[in-house]
Amino acid sequence: MKKLLTIAMASLAVGTMAFANGSKDQTAPSEKKDNVLVVFIPKISGNAFFEVANEGAQALAEKIGFTVKYDGSPDASVANQVNIINNAIQQGADGIVVSALDATGLDDALKRARAAGLAVMTWDSDVSADARMFMTSQGTPEILGKMLVDMGVDSLKERGKDPSSAIKYCWHYSQATVTDQNSWRVAGEKYIRENYPNWVNVAPDNYYSEQDAEKAITVGEAVLSAHKDIDLIICNDSTALPGQLQAAQNLGLTEDDVTITGFATPNAIKDYCRAGITKRWGLWDVKIQGGIACYLAYWAATGHTMKVGDEIFVPTIGTVKISPNTVLDPNAYTADDSGVVLLPQRAVFTKENMDNYNF
Repeated sequence: MKKLLTIAMASLAVGTMAFANGSKDQTAPSEKKDNVLVVFIPKISGNAFFEVANEGAQALAEKIGFTVKYDGSPDASVANQVNIINNAIQQGADGIVVSALDATGLDDALKRARAAGLAVMTWDSDVSADARMFMTSQGTPEILGKMLVDMGVDSLKERGKDPSSAIKYCWHYSQATVTDQNSWRVAGEKYIRENYPNWVNVAPDNYYSEQDAEKAITVGEAVLSAHKDIDLIICNDSTALPGQLQAAQNLGLTEDDVTITGFATPNAIKDYCRAGITKRWGLWDVKIQGGIACYLAYWAATGHTMKVGDEIFVPTIGTVKISPNTVLDPNAYTADDSGVVLLPQRAVFTKENMDNYNF
């Protein structure tokens, strides 16, 4: 793993000054609107990744003085997210921040929200760029696709596998319509073709478990039953990874039999690591991500304009820069009032460092 991706973040709390130092603090608006309400929408409630993002958003909102309403559903469906958006409009919310289950399925609802005067942001997983204002992203597809593959390569090497050989692998994640996860897979596949041409994808249509914890286990067992000699399973989804690891454990397999890696919170995977089911996995500071995304909605809702190229000071976190949408997709919609904030770093978790993180 490249050194950049193995930097341990000493503190994964909202108070971390993870961004650029030395920027001047922005002053609070002179006529601040009272009781600003931001509705924070996860893909699914009850999942550790989204709950931790909510912790970061709530902590920042409490410190600054606005309200974040965490409003999700235990069932991951576009219809549920649309209903929550419509309710936010009807209830007079000031902002919406959503991790989208579908790349375009929320567009109409979010455009209605913008027309009604709400500040509309995305985080984690995007919609069409003209349907929202700013996206708080964990990284470019190239960065995250490479990270997923590199974690697999490092683990394969540790169990004596030559990554230049014909490694059999597949992808297991939520669904093809989720923008972020699918973009990481596409970038990861390109990285594999360029660097590991002998690898064999045993399931080019991928395995999907629809952000359903129980289904992630049954799908995970199906992967292992259908491909008994598989070398590597990449789970670019925080529900798929623990499900796939539980499936391996159910079938009596360990990290010496199959390499399983992906993205999930440290606490969701630590027990599997201690049990010898996985060697490494990764993520980013989701508390900071949730805090930034909700702050941007608050900042816009209180009358501040933001545009591509601006640097915004987020209290307790630091300064973030708004980049054009093309940092995520070279063919993306471009406009001054629609852009992307990239998190600056990610972390790889192993048995040696995982207890340094508590989220």
